[in-house]
Amino acid sequence: SSGINAEYGGDGNGITLALNTAQTGRVFQDRSHIFEILPRTEAMEGKTMYNLNVMGKRGNLEQTVPSTEYDFVPSSLAITTDDLVHVQWTGSNTHNNNNDGNAGEGTDGTDRHNLMQMSGDISGSYPYTIAKASFWNNVESLTDPEATGEDIAIGLASSGHYCAKSGTDTCPASESLDKKKTKMDDKMNNAPASYSGHVLKFKKACSINYLCTRNNSFSNRSQKGTIWVRKSSKAEVKKRAEK
Repeated sequence: SSGINAEYGGDGNGITLALNTAQTGRVFQDRSHIFEILPRTEAMEGKTMYNLNVMGKRGNLEQTVPSTEYDFVPSSLAITTDDLVHVQWTGSNTHNNNNDGNAGEGTDGTDRHNLMQMSGDISGSYPYTIAKASFWNNVESLTDPEATGEDIAIGLASSGHYCAKSGTDTCPASESLDKKKTKMDDKMNNAPASYSGHVLKFKKACSINYLCTRNNSFSNRSQKGTIWVRKSSKAEVKKRAEK
């Protein structure tokens, strides 16, 4: 029915509730997700770990309402050298937007993200080449301890299409930049939509401005972020050791 008559006063007069029983209990959108929680390694124990992820959906400002356009989250992160950052993201290859929400780069209906160091302050829009991106000399991966800074940068820049420069214990050489036969499309169309990334540890105080090359639009969209790393104080190190 279009409403429910609720009598009151016993005189037959009623009020109508704003309830359509034909709609009650129906599911219009299944937003369920499956995810896996992995145990920490010994090197991660006792550390504060921040999750650097991506939010939003494909489309322009109008098309994504009530959601938001792509952005890194958190887009500004201030940590210490005793903290860890897990860089990762999820995406889809099968959005059914019916041509309403496909504004963006690359193949319609797909998400793609990457992370590259910017060549300048956060107001810019250009990345460094990996060879000139000095920030990665300051990090090490706790999920792939054999990875060099260059390996980490290559994985993040390609969303895992290449897992390293030439291979590591966890990256087969056949999936590396040097050996993989399928080269990445310049719009990242053949790169993975989701990427488990790296858990990063910082060797010293440093900072980085970074962007996603595919989704950071020169016109009206921005997908950028900043990480500031300061050296842990002796008091902070002692406090964490006592936990």
